Amino acid sequence: MPTTKDPDIPLAKGPAIILVEPQLGENIGMVARAMANFGLAELRLVNPRDGWPSEKARAAASRADHVIDAVTVFDDLASAVADLNFVFATTARERDGFKPVRGPVEAGRALRARHMAGQLTGILFGRERFGLYNDEVGLADEIVTFPVDPAFSSLNIAQAALLMSYEWMKSGLEDETKTNFSSPEILPATKEQLHGLFAYLEGALEARGYFRPAPKKPKMVDNLRAALTRAGFAEPELKVLRGIISSLDRFSPAMPRGDGSPGDDPRRIPAAAARARKAGIDGPADKAAGKDDDIPPQGGKGTDND
Repeated sequence: MPTTKDPDIPLAKGPAIILVEPQLGENIGMVARAMANFGLAELRLVNPRDGWPSEKARAAASRADHVIDAVTVFDDLASAVADLNFVFATTARERDGFKPVRGPVEAGRALRARHMAGQLTGILFGRERFGLYNDEVGLADEIVTFPVDPAFSSLNIAQAALLMSYEWMKSGLEDETKTNFSSPEILPATKEQLHGLFAYLEGALEARGYFRPAPKKPKMVDNLRAALTRAGFAEPELKVLRGIISSLDRFSPAMPRGDGSPGDDPRRIPAAAARARKAGIDGPADKAAGKDDDIPPQGGKGTDND
């Protein structure tokens, strides 16, 4: 007969998870956590070795307290399955007998179908060391087994419970590949935007003598455009790339970002001086010659996207 149950705690609809003579409270708690991850809450224990309740189980459940609080404990397996209409037994070993054997995907769908038909269902899991006895498997209607490596087929009960809980949840989805969240909707960049990036990048590379020897430039441009076209960039991604190219185009090791305007780069002094004269102010070249030494240098913070 059951020894613990709180009737005020609503149980999630779905198969009951039944652990036969579990040995460690930690494993019970991890089973409870796996169940809660995938919407199950009815956990039945048959003669747990260390008794019940278990603080170790609650700690390992990682706040799946609604599962732990609703645990029902039975003295024997027959009592634990007495009210159920259909039961799967999990095992990694081939058993004698005539019971149908299912994989986890098929078993999850079968449980879902029986649940929709109003049947009460359960899944048996055996002891940590050796699983279920043959007579215990005999109390189930069918067997479910996992496609594990035959050379190492033993699963921890929490791992096995997680797999079956996942298949239960998945069987109820309209789309089994659906996820709880997805990547943001980003429209692909237009060809005009992509061609703008090409032109900007080619201009920056041309200024640095990248296209050498000159006769190979058309082929190099073709390869560059092919590489950039393959990625299928979205508009925000193109803006990131343009910002990167702009930064590389404007700043140099001699004038890193944060050290003033890129126009103050010593290698650009002639151009900077010409701009300064046009604006009617002293330029970097004049300052380098010692003119107006008491005036702080002009220049400000550069930007990536101008």
